Amino acid sequence: MTIETESRKPMIEAIGLSKFYGPFAAAREVTFSVGEGELVAFLGPNGAGKSTTMKMLTGYIAPSEGLARIAGHNMMEDRIEGSRHLGYLPENGPLYPEMTPSGMLSFFADARGMSSAQKKDRIDAVVDICDLSSVIYKPISKLSKGFKQRVGMSQALLHEPDVLIMDEPTAGLDPNQVRGVRKTMRRLSETKTILLSTHILQEVEAMASRVVMINEGRLVYDGDVAGLRQHGEAENGENGLDDAFYALTREA
Repeated sequence: MTIETESRKPMIEAIGLSKFYGPFAAAREVTFSVGEGELVAFLGPNGAGKSTTMKMLTGYIAPSEGLARIAGHNMMEDRIEGSRHLGYLPENGPLYPEMTPSGMLSFFADARGMSSAQKKDRIDAVVDICDLSSVIYKPISKLSKGFKQRVGMSQALLHEPDVLIMDEPTAGLDPNQVRGVRKTMRRLSETKTILLSTHILQEVEAMASRVVMINEGRLVYDGDVAGLRQHGEAENGENGLDDAFYALTREA
């Protein structure tokens, strides 16, 4: 099942993306797009190829076949321009433990060539969005995992991108920390296009307008949550997302 997004400007495009490591295919002919203003959940079991696909979309690794575009920019041929539109939070975010959030954000702002005025404005903005004011001058190594995730998110937002790709932003967090990240994601979805990888199916219902699912490197579902539930009903008469997830990703 696929959802058409022609009515929205495509901001994230995977076109026949494949990644081979010798005879092993981490991803094979993955094709989908995310339109402007969508928050799409990217699902799949461990080892399904989610992180590999996200890395290809961001230009972090080159695809063996296919094309990745961010805001219309080919991420292999025009990665710098595409990256200006993109905020990327990998599963283990790029943090410097010896720095404070303030120092790290200042470092990234300088690396991006921001003016002094722009730097101050953007740091203030992301500290507010990610609720970091209480820890802004504490060493990152001393922060809880929840705050470390927020620091990682803040650097992804620093240059005010219109596209966000986030890989398991709530992995390993306690329920209160998950609640905080979820609140932040809802706030961001008002102005950003977001592709969010998660294993927490409750987050799909709470935040996503659409689901893209892969299994064993291949796309197995692209549609809304209601349509996904139908796969669970076909499995055992229940309409839970966990039943649908099992039905689409179980081993043959």
